[in-house]
Amino acid sequence: MFGFIEKKPAMRKGYNDCSGCSLCLLVCPAWRQSRDISLTPHGHAKAMQHGISAADVAVSAKNCILCMACEPVCPEQIDIVGMILELRRQSGAPAWLHDLQAKMDERAARPATLPPSSPAMLLPDRALHAHPAILARISSLLGNDIIIPMGDDDGSDISLALESGAVISKQRMERFLESLRQLKKIIVADGLLLRHLRQWLPNVNTIGLGEALSGHADVRRGLRPTDLYVIEPRAYHTDYQRLVKYYDRLRIAHGCAFNLDLQRIAIPATSRSLPQRLGLMAIDNDEQARWVLHRRGISRIVVESMEDKTAIEKVSDVPVVHLAELVDDGHYV
Repeated sequence: MFGFIEKKPAMRKGYNDCSGCSLCLLVCPAWRQSRDISLTPHGHAKAMQHGISAADVAVSAKNCILCMACEPVCPEQIDIVGMILELRRQSGAPAWLHDLQAKMDERAARPATLPPSSPAMLLPDRALHAHPAILARISSLLGNDIIIPMGDDDGSDISLALESGAVISKQRMERFLESLRQLKKIIVADGLLLRHLRQWLPNVNTIGLGEALSGHADVRRGLRPTDLYVIEPRAYHTDYQRLVKYYDRLRIAHGCAFNLDLQRIAIPATSRSLPQRLGLMAIDNDEQARWVLHRRGISRIVVESMEDKTAIEKVSDVPVVHLAELVDDGHYV
């Protein structure tokens, strides 16, 4: 057993290369909310440079929401997300996640699945599985021949293990990746899983669900100049250099506003620490969602993520729709 946490991309550096410039603080939700530098990438890197152990920073590493906004602004190109995930792995996953590891081992022992019958697959996240009507619309928009695995084969267990620091066996990882290698295209709703699949399967065209849907002609025609389009930050920051240009072209074509700051970094609409994502603490995204909406002159909010939709609906007085809801039986809503 070993941790399939992160394969460092070429030319990315580690915490020893942090110069302390503090540019990451400008985009860090944890810093904005707490003004506690120990909860930031800067704080983690400097603590480790001075010999602090993973156990000593375990609480602060689990407080990171993994929005990935810090990586595009880092002048040293430090692998910050990989650093956080490694700290979580070293500090140990919660005891109850041993059940997750047992389930992953059981899944790894199952007979191999048949090769996919289609060249494309959609991997939903847990939030999408909870909204089957939206998932059905997405399937229709992406094409009826696209495969949508159900249950354990969508990689949701691996995503949870990555986020929490649980150990993933080589057998479970191979069982998951085996059928994906045969695909030409994978569309991923979970931005953290997307990040890793792009590393594990470099020869497969892997993109985020937001990009896939917003590239659909009918969805684009449903966008309005008075919309606020909320980008899912994990997928966006995973491929920032390309996607910042993609969304800028979308803005020019349709006039809608985006949840981007002056550096073109996506401001997350939800702010969930690891304990909150694991159900160990109550979720309170109201302040973060209100901050994203503050002083916006908009008539509607369009989201890529069902998690964002749920959070924003609690504090918004304008309609909130998922991208897939912009097209209803050929009519624009």
